[in-house]
Amino acid sequence: MAIAAGGCVDEFRGSNLEIDIRPQTAPSATSMGSSDFPVQAHVVGAPGVNEVPANTHFTLYAIPDPANPAGAFEIARFELHRLVDLTSPCFIDVGDHVPHPGLHVTQFAKKIGEDTGITDIANPPPGATETQKIEAATALERQDNVAKMTGDLASADGMTTGIRAITSASPGSYPAVATSCNGPANEIPPATCTDDASNQLRLKVCQEAWSADPSLFEGTDRVLTAPLNGRTFGLVDGENPVNNAPIGGAQFYVSDPLINIKAYAIYAQGDGSTDLGTRLVASIALTSATRGVTHVTLAGAGPVMGGPPLIALMSVFSDLGSDNVHF
Repeated sequence: MAIAAGGCVDEFRGSNLEIDIRPQTAPSATSMGSSDFPVQAHVVGAPGVNEVPANTHFTLYAIPDPANPAGAFEIARFELHRLVDLTSPCFIDVGDHVPHPGLHVTQFAKKIGEDTGITDIANPPPGATETQKIEAATALERQDNVAKMTGDLASADGMTTGIRAITSASPGSYPAVATSCNGPANEIPPATCTDDASNQLRLKVCQEAWSADPSLFEGTDRVLTAPLNGRTFGLVDGENPVNNAPIGGAQFYVSDPLINIKAYAIYAQGDGSTDLGTRLVASIALTSATRGVTHVTLAGAGPVMGGPPLIALMSVFSDLGSDNVHF
């Protein structure tokens, strides 16, 4: 018996962009998990050095004709975030596999200490079990690793060593943080509130915010590429400060085939009616290699006067529907 089927399937005529955003301040900086691209400001607090306001994003433009800038068009939009932000009210534990869903991660070691009765890992109480000792030690190790991932700690050469994620862009923000553990039901309990009721309310309010804005990024230390909310396109080039494993590289699939594009540029822009119009990176070299892949080197002045240069390397796999070499 033979079964035959006929039909037609439209090919995907879009493109794949692979981009590395990397620090270029010094030879040693190439191995650090940091970037000269300004990162989003902490969720709580004003922007600091080399930070952009929370309502700012980066836009990648394709430029068919550099002599006609008006012909440029947007192909990707993204933000740069610390993989974990200790100031975020929704940096929490989520899921059935965690001991306290909704607990703010900054309080994890303290809470496990309460659960196990071990407040000093070097001097556990006589009745502490081996399992309790392991739980307490693991909680302290997690606390140390989270601190490394934030990038708020500087290494001996002055470079920060945290992990930066290239993420979905969103103008959204979280509800207000309550002033006490017994605050209004529509506000997020303070991180220091670790009782079950506060954890449950924090989980509820945060998940409601995520449902309302699926692009609002909230990372986690548990899985680098699977955030609590939003999307991770990749990580900034460097090393994981926890285990020194290499990380880096982002990938965007775009619907345009990107044929005959002469240049690319990245701009920092505000959301809504505000357009900062700051060109952070402009194409200075664009060469087509063999096998139909275009290699782009992007570089520009730092966001701060006198600051280090910004560097991005990008490979463009154009018009995937007609590519019979790579895919």
